[in-house]
Amino acid sequence: MIVGKTNFQAWLRKAEHDFLSIQNNISAEETPWDVVCFHAQQAAEKILKAFIIYHGYTVEKTHDLIQLLSVCVNIEPSLIVLESDCQELNYYSVSSRYPDDLYEPDESDGRKMLDSAERIRESVLKLLPLK
Repeated sequence: MIVGKTNFQAWLRKAEHDFLSIQNNISAEETPWDVVCFHAQQAAEKILKAFIIYHGYTVEKTHDLIQLLSVCVNIEPSLIVLESDCQELNYYSVSSRYPDDLYEPDESDGRKMLDSAERIRESVLKLLPLK
């Protein structure tokens, strides 16, 4: 998918919707931690895609944060520090949406993935022109 440089802000808005969904779920009487983990992964994915788009690159149709980060690191090498956050969040792109008899994310997982997504947001946003 090829998108214009101006569309990077639309991706950032969508990422902020994922963060809002996380906050709404955390504030709920009962928190679906698998959903929190999923939205953390989605927020990170959209932020990385926004960075790629801003720099005039094509965004591949992928949920793989390591693949997206690789493109970002080619643009800005300092973003390599986000590799472990991307690796941990990657699991939740698909797996958290389906039942797993062996693993169900809990509060610790959810908060850890939110922290990872927030580190990615902070690191990338300081490299983009924001209004």
